[in-house]
Amino acid sequence: MRFVWLHGFASAPTSTKARYVQERLARRGQTLEVPDLNEPAFRDLTVTRMLDQLAKISGQDRLVLFGSSLGGYAAATYAARHPDQIAAAVLLAPAFDLARRWEERMPRADLRRWRREGVFAFDHYAHGRKEELSIEFLGDAAKYDPFPLPAAPTLVLQGTRDDVVDPGLAREFASRMDGRARLVELPDGHELAADLPRLWREMEAHLAPFLGP
Repeated sequence: MRFVWLHGFASAPTSTKARYVQERLARRGQTLEVPDLNEPAFRDLTVTRMLDQLAKISGQDRLVLFGSSLGGYAAATYAARHPDQIAAAVLLAPAFDLARRWEERMPRADLRRWRREGVFAFDHYAHGRKEELSIEFLGDAAKYDPFPLPAAPTLVLQGTRDDVVDPGLAREFASRMDGRARLVELPDGHELAADLPRLWREMEAHLAPFLGP
């Protein structure tokens, strides 16, 4: 069993949550792999590339799959497409309905400029600077199911004060999962970093069958 974490948009393997969970899993004798989804270039990031990177990393191994925000959407998409490979999933503020919601949230003038010029510079929080991203990111996202439904038991952690991902998306996903998902809503924003011990307790309970004594 391998444990893999997919970080969010403009984030990196050094994210606070990823490091925290990595340390807690290490205490339970497990290694959390956190690939850098910015590679080889943030400019060419797409959901398809994320899924391909995960497929190359994991091979045919069984996975416990974590995903945060954009990584949560990608994790759910991968899990839905590889039901026999995923033992369990943990999604943190997953960015469901990605393409439509992105278009709705982005200012009209910026969206027109992105489509016209083919690239747009977004704040890259992990790199500490603006980074250009191809419009192909949005076109590619539109090819995927807005609410992919994994077969594996899934924990969804969602902040009720999230101003990036509408908490209603997590509720919609959980309602579609026919009992396979447990939704935990926390009094937190999008980062879900206000109470990391609580976050880990929920994960630890969900993953108990895979952590050993």
